[in-house]
Amino acid sequence: MLELYHNINSVCAQKVRMALIEKGVEAKEHLLTLRGDQFDPAYMTLNPNAVVPTLVHDGVPIIESSAILYYIDEAFPGPALMPKDPKARHRVRLFNKLIDEYVHNSCTTMTFATAFRPRLMQLTPEQREAEYAKSPSKKRAELKRDVITHGLDSGYVLEAIDNHEKLLKMVDDSSKTWPYLAGDSYTLADAATIPYVLRLELLKLSKLWDRYPGVATWWERIKHRPSTEQAIWSRMSDADWAPFKSIQDDPWPKVKDMLKAA
Repeated sequence: MLELYHNINSVCAQKVRMALIEKGVEAKEHLLTLRGDQFDPAYMTLNPNAVVPTLVHDGVPIIESSAILYYIDEAFPGPALMPKDPKARHRVRLFNKLIDEYVHNSCTTMTFATAFRPRLMQLTPEQREAEYAKSPSKKRAELKRDVITHGLDSGYVLEAIDNHEKLLKMVDDSSKTWPYLAGDSYTLADAATIPYVLRLELLKLSKLWDRYPGVATWWERIKHRPSTEQAIWSRMSDADWAPFKSIQDDPWPKVKDMLKAA
């Protein structure tokens, strides 16, 4: 039996849903709101980090989204999502390493500094502190506290932009050689990267890749692929769209000025 605990807007869950679709694998779904239910003791027995997604295969929890991607490709039949060529396989792992170590937290920074900030700013300071205190990671709690307090003026933002640019440059470099990120066919590198490029677009920051034309070429090819449509676009409800549609101040002018100053 295969079960997936996830959230529609979670970038980590989005890439896992796409990989499952690409492999033709179905899982029983458990949808989390991430408004506190990720800290439920029953869920934390499956995932002590209190994050999504969690894949449960025959009763065994499989956690950490990049590790889940590799697991899905190895555990189930269907189209291979890792190339045969060792150099291309290395390229896939480099994308996942960059995302895991740098881009994911940077995505959190940019999202909470813009789209998710208004809702949290409506809470009292005490309520916000209670939200931060729930995080198992003190570092992640401090990051959220700072970007919610200061928005795009947070000291974390410039580094977050720089980390996203590293990802965009990798995509651009790949496009000079292949139609996909690690070869002539879709791989786990594409599945891993799509949610983060999509998030920049939703945050009105797609101009970040004006200097990287290969990103636009790859993005137009991939954004309406059936697995992207089924795993992300068709799953987003009005509530999922709401944080992004409610961004009132265009973040791009400030981000552009920050890039010039840097």
